Amino acid sequence: MKTFNFYKLITLFLLAVVATSCVKDDDFNVPNTDTTVVDLEGDVTVEQLRNLYLQELNTNENEFLTFSETDSYVTGYVISSDEGGNFFEELIIQDSPENPKAGVKVLIDSNPLFTVYEFGRKVHVKLDGLTVGLDSGVLTLGIRDGNAIESIAESQFDEFLIRDEELAEIVALPINITEFDDSKTNLYIQLENVQFNSSEVFGENRKTFSGEPEDSFDGERILESCTTGSKTVFSTSTFADFKSLLLPQGKGSMAAILSKSFNGSEFIVTVNNPSTIKLEGSDRCDVCGIANEMGEIELFKDFFETQTEDSPISGNGWTNYAEAGAELWEAYFDDSSNASLGISARFSARNSNDELSIGWLVSPEIDFDAQEGETLNFKTSNSFSDLSYMVVLYATDWDGNSKNIPLANWKPIPEALIVEDSDFFGDWIESGTIDLSCIEGSVHIAFKYVGKDEENFDGTYELDEVLINAEAIN
Repeated sequence: MKTFNFYKLITLFLLAVVATSCVKDDDFNVPNTDTTVVDLEGDVTVEQLRNLYLQELNTNENEFLTFSETDSYVTGYVISSDEGGNFFEELIIQDSPENPKAGVKVLIDSNPLFTVYEFGRKVHVKLDGLTVGLDSGVLTLGIRDGNAIESIAESQFDEFLIRDEELAEIVALPINITEFDDSKTNLYIQLENVQFNSSEVFGENRKTFSGEPEDSFDGERILESCTTGSKTVFSTSTFADFKSLLLPQGKGSMAAILSKSFNGSEFIVTVNNPSTIKLEGSDRCDVCGIANEMGEIELFKDFFETQTEDSPISGNGWTNYAEAGAELWEAYFDDSSNASLGISARFSARNSNDELSIGWLVSPEIDFDAQEGETLNFKTSNSFSDLSYMVVLYATDWDGNSKNIPLANWKPIPEALIVEDSDFFGDWIESGTIDLSCIEGSVHIAFKYVGKDEENFDGTYELDEVLINAEAIN
């Protein structure tokens, strides 16, 4: 077991502890739990705690860091609440009420917690006797038990936690889905211009938060950005009081906590209760929805079989453009466990030496006024896409000049399914038959990759079997 004496790095002084019995009145009744004014000039910040853990992991390859004889505390503000049943036996705290830099999950064997450690409450957690590591992919404090971090016993509350008298107003951190990374987990975030995927909020099978027969432990729904077209998982516990409420159908904003799935493989967002979901706008960014079937008239088709392996995609009307970096979409063939579909197109920032890679593969222009019932189909796969991402977009105002691609008004096609990092790397994911029939004018379809040559951002996306069809010619 790795034990850490914090005096080696920093001297901490516990200057004053003054007990009071005052409790600030809130919207709910908080028991007469003692609050404490704590002056810890040398308090360990959550960011310092994270850096100490990462240093231990990177230097000594230890996945856990246990504290002893430090007389130190980590201080933060509570951003989780188990009042609605969506959190259980855990407190999530971040280092600041506004513009936070780091957060940590504290495992506590007690329920409920919100009556004492309510949203916005400042708390101090004694580090001696606790271990920091990753649990479900996020920074976590608790009691080490072998190769796991377990909860602090309820009987040890007074030993490890101090409830400060300060009750702060928490201001959600504005962020985009494309900006998610490990350093932002356990933070209270604000997402703008988002909506639930149309397949989950319209039709006969409109979904609840987590009340469907197939929901086990958590209900996972697709939340998508109308700004970038990127998607994330919105997760709700099947024990939440609001699990049977229908998902909102509109577009808008959401304050939530950024976390990771149970196995730590993908980012998720989750809320304390539905009151922080403001999806009230009727101007959704859906294109036309999902088509019942694909038309028989072929407007554009490319299975990339005529391309030259390891060369940039060219011909057949494609525009292959690097907005940032030097990499382009290229043709490749692979018959191993990560097999291509014959020759396929792919993009990767790995070993590119690019600080940023943005690659566009844009279809030729198609006149959408010349026929009816247009649809789009394609398939995608990936190889450890991590935090790189791919989106599919359309525009009616691109002038055909490649340098002007970023200047066109590209709109996402959120109905299209694109492979996720959690999908098996050898699988090819079908987009579904995307209805484009409501679009008018001269249209280009674009596949856009964003990444960089940096660990966790240098993933590979693969594309194949692109089809644009129609039902009838006008």
